[in-house]
Amino acid sequence: MTENKTIRNVFAWTLGGISAWLMVIFSAPYLKNLDLPLSAFLYSIFSPICHQNPTRCFYLFGNPLAVCTRCLGIYFGFFLGTLLFPLINGLTTVKPPEKLLFVILSIPIATDTLANLFSLWHTSDWLRAVIGLIWGWILPYYFIAGVSEMFLEHKHFSLKKEQKTK
Repeated sequence: MTENKTIRNVFAWTLGGISAWLMVIFSAPYLKNLDLPLSAFLYSIFSPICHQNPTRCFYLFGNPLAVCTRCLGIYFGFFLGTLLFPLINGLTTVKPPEKLLFVILSIPIATDTLANLFSLWHTSDWLRAVIGLIWGWILPYYFIAGVSEMFLEHKHFSLKKEQKTK
C-alpha cells in the first residue's frame, strides 16, 4: 500500500469512527425517550470516560446526552478537525503540527478543568463546549499522523523482514 493510500485510509476510518461515535452520543437520549433498553447500554459505553453529570450535559428529547458538554465539545472538535484535515494538511504526506501548538491549545482546557475542579470558578455549559471544541479540533492532526506513521512503519518493517528471508 502506498503512503498516499495509507493516509487516505486512516483519514476515512477516522472520519467514519468519529461520526459513529457522535451518532451514539446523540442516539442515547433518543432511544431513552423511546424507553428502549439499548439506551442504557449506550450511556454505559461513555461512563468510564465521562462523568455524565446531568447538570453539565446538554439535553435532547428531554434526556441528557451520553457525555458532558466539555466531552461533546472535544468529540465535535475532533470531527470538525477531521473534516478540515484534507484542506489543511492534504492527504499525500502527514506531518503532525508542532508540539508547541498542542501545548498552547491545551492551556485553556487544562486551566478551565482545574479551576472548576478546585471550585475557583464555574464555567457555563456553552463555554465548556467551546473550550472542548478548541482542544478537540487539533487532536486529529496528531492522531491521523501517528496512526498513518504506525502503519507505514509496520509496512516498512515487514518489507525489510521479507527481504532478509529471501
